[in-house]
Amino acid sequence: MADAPLVLTQRPPLLPLLARGALLSPFKRPSADAEFPRTRLVLPGLRVDLARLSAYERVCGFPTGEDALPLTYPHVLGFPLAMRLMSGRDFPLPLLGLVHTSITVVRHRGIPATGSYQLTTHVEGLAPHRRGTEATVVTEMREGGELVWESSSTYLARHRTRRPAGAHGKDAAKPLPAVAEWRLAEDAGRRYAAASGDRNPIHLHPLTARLFGFPRAIAHGMWTLARCLAAHGAPESCRVRAEFRAPVLLPGSVTYGAGDGRFELRGRGNRLHVAGSVFPA
Repeated sequence: MADAPLVLTQRPPLLPLLARGALLSPFKRPSADAEFPRTRLVLPGLRVDLARLSAYERVCGFPTGEDALPLTYPHVLGFPLAMRLMSGRDFPLPLLGLVHTSITVVRHRGIPATGSYQLTTHVEGLAPHRRGTEATVVTEMREGGELVWESSSTYLARHRTRRPAGAHGKDAAKPLPAVAEWRLAEDAGRRYAAASGDRNPIHLHPLTARLFGFPRAIAHGMWTLARCLAAHGAPESCRVRAEFRAPVLLPGSVTYGAGDGRFELRGRGNRLHVAGSVFPA
């Protein structure tokens, strides 16, 4: 059961949280059986910084200057709350190297960029994964008490397990019809980090990515999802599910495919990076 809500007066600054999480990471011992924080963080009276929103829209490919928030932008607004929970001493997974593996988003209606909102975030639980341990983080967005947007994200801490770490069984599925090929620049992770505030070192430079087992920097999962949704579109009330199957190395090229409410990104050798769907809620 969650503890009593902790009401915040402002969004926590991300850089100190990242630094705290980095310092504590070597002392974490991830396990699906570990205790996790039960705190429910609440941030009322949130208003969107329109300049930061515009920067996010540009880097992700959304139209700029529209009144409604892009479908993925509430995740950016709630990310500092999630980081406050995941960077704490009582969160059992190391923040450094933590990988976003999936997300489910439900948008109940259009969300004006000029509204006033309440964000709520909590850790729902831990679960074993074939490559380590995953944590599920839930974020909700309300306007005047009405739930307008919600998400559930899983984050993976990779470590040795007794479970087989074989390839995902669905990767060999027939590709969706190709719509476009995107060439991703080496600095794509840094540009998204500047717009979103997510400065996980696995996304920023080859050297920092190698410290966590990646040959080069990898694209943010939420950037790949936002880029797909900017191309795919979504109804005002919708449900989105996406899995980040394999890292997208930077620089690189990916093929965006779509059809029948589904979308995906594939790379060289038909490797599946992102698989998702979007349907009316």
